[in-house]
Amino acid sequence: MYGWIWRHLPGNVWVKAVVSLLLVLAIVFVLFQWVFPWAEPLLPFNDVTVNGGGSAG
Repeated sequence: MYGWIWRHLPGNVWVKAVVSLLLVLAIVFVLFQWVFPWAEPLLPFNDVTVNGGGSAG
């Protein structure tokens, strides 16, 4: 898959490297702006159960 993407990018090696970096940054931006906020309520990270039966101190 990565070879196919690399072959289809325009330019020489340096241009392909810069375009690849920009693509990765764009994907990370989309993930943090829209995908992760959408998925966060669906994940069980805030469903913590703590029993109050123990004694402290």
